[in-house]
This record gives sequence, structure tokens and C-alpha cells, in this order.
Amino acid sequence: MTEYVTLAGGCFWCTEAVFKDVIGVESVESGYIGGHVENPTYKQVCGGDTGHAEAIRVGFDPEKIDIADILDIFFATHDPTQLNRQGNDVGTQYRSAIFPATVMQEEQANQAIARAQQGLDRPIVTTIEQADNWYPAEDYHQDYWETSGRSNPYCMAVIPPKLQKLRKSFAARSKAVTA
Repeated sequence: MTEYVTLAGGCFWCTEAVFKDVIGVESVESGYIGGHVENPTYKQVCGGDTGHAEAIRVGFDPEKIDIADILDIFFATHDPTQLNRQGNDVGTQYRSAIFPATVMQEEQANQAIARAQQGLDRPIVTTIEQADNWYPAEDYHQDYWETSGRSNPYCMAVIPPKLQKLRKSFAARSKAVTA
């Protein structure tokens, strides 16, 4: 049975590309969560006034990958110490946040934060927020790396290093490495 967790780690194009390469992940949908406007558009969210985060909704098979591994990959492939930003993307829409679907996921999120904090010299600022209304992003944002990202200079600068980190640190979890 598929379980879902929603993660915000900056640009959803970049986090989507990482999790589409993870064994046990069955689906990744880009969208918006955590705001106060119903059915927000990309333009509204990018304006920073809706309260939403760009996020991904990860569907995974818990028999193939557990939530702890998903969260460890999440923390390893973005900078959880940057408040309301990832690199050049600045604003609350790019915050680092976990939106757990269950109490168990919330407990796992707290444990993952503690694991990720070890060895870091700056505090993790990732928030754990209520998993409220999920709004899928517009169609052109879905599967962005596969459909458009390789011709986008921003994506070419950001995504390959994230994929390299995944494939190096979590080789047994990468579809590309084990293929």
C-alpha cells in the first residue's frame, strides 16, 4: 500500500528530480502546501504572499523504502540550515519543511532532524508543519527535469549536483546506480 509524505526543500523541480530517482518511490507530484489561498497559481506562490511552500508529494512503498530513508535523503540533498531559501531562491515559498501525513511520520521527522544535525555547525531550520490542503502545481511543472529541465540553465546548475549526492551517498537507493 502506498504511503505519502510531503516535503519542501526549495525549488520543487529540483527535489522532484531527486526523488524520481529513488528506489521504492512510486510517484512524485510537485505542488503547493502550507498557505492560506485556495488553489494558488505558480505566479501567486512565487510572489511569496500566499504562505505556500513549493513542495513535492512523495508516494512510496514502505516495503521497499521506509520513511526514515526518505527523510535522510531529503536532508542530504538540500541545505536544511538556510532559512526561507535554497541558494538563489529566496522567500518562505522555498522554506525547508516536512508535512507529515501521520503521527509516526512526525516522530520520524523529528528523529531525522536530530540525525541530520549531527556534524553540522549551523542549526537545522526545517519546520514540521501540519499537512493541510495540497494543491498540485500546473501540469508543466510535473516531471520537469525529464521534460524541460535539461534545457533550463538554472536546473542544469542545481539538479546534477543533487543527483550526484544521491547517487554517491545513497547508491543502493538510486535507480540510476542500480540499473
